[in-house]
Amino acid sequence: MVYHLSEQHSLLSNWVAELRDVNVQNDRMRFRRNLERIGEVAAYELSKQLPSTIVPTTTPLGIHQSKVLTEQPVLATILRAGLPLHQGMLNYFDKADNAFISAYRKHHEDGSFEIRIEYMSCPDLNNRIVIVSDPMLATGASLVETIKAITKNQTPKSLHIVVAIASKKGIETVEAALGKDIPIWCGDIDETLNDHSYIIPGLGDAGDLAYGTKMQS
Repeated sequence: MVYHLSEQHSLLSNWVAELRDVNVQNDRMRFRRNLERIGEVAAYELSKQLPSTIVPTTTPLGIHQSKVLTEQPVLATILRAGLPLHQGMLNYFDKADNAFISAYRKHHEDGSFEIRIEYMSCPDLNNRIVIVSDPMLATGASLVETIKAITKNQTPKSLHIVVAIASKKGIETVEAALGKDIPIWCGDIDETLNDHSYIIPGLGDAGDLAYGTKMQS
């Protein structure tokens, strides 16, 4: 199931617009902060679908039957571009366990690439709610390989995916590989990819815009 968070105008769609704007992109701190705020909104919206329970809360004047999360999720993200979006979600799910995965495109001379995963730090995911975040869902290959890696020997109770901008092709790839039952929370959705598998119109390279350019691998 796909949730398009900019389908109805809100502050979130304003932050997505700033992420895309080549003039605003010159301010790395604002770029990171906008990703963080999108993560916060996604966490809030997603939290409405998580199980809750009623617990008695003692106030100075009595007892209130309060509705709280039954459990905290595990927040997983793909290094390095995913860190600001992840931080936004961690601001709201502030007691969550965390997982970090290094997944990147290994480019070949013919222009093709493969996804390589070289590092993974992960808690026990068995019977846990897992939320995987990455700013850009382009081809979908990185997210699919990441989720396959973290679930290879573990079985989460449920999975959610959070992205700032998705392509329709990326969504189709994820659904074809992992099924349509995994909710995909998108700040915005774009139509196409270019010949280098970047989202069009997208915003460029989220990792470079957040942290500076890198050598091509």
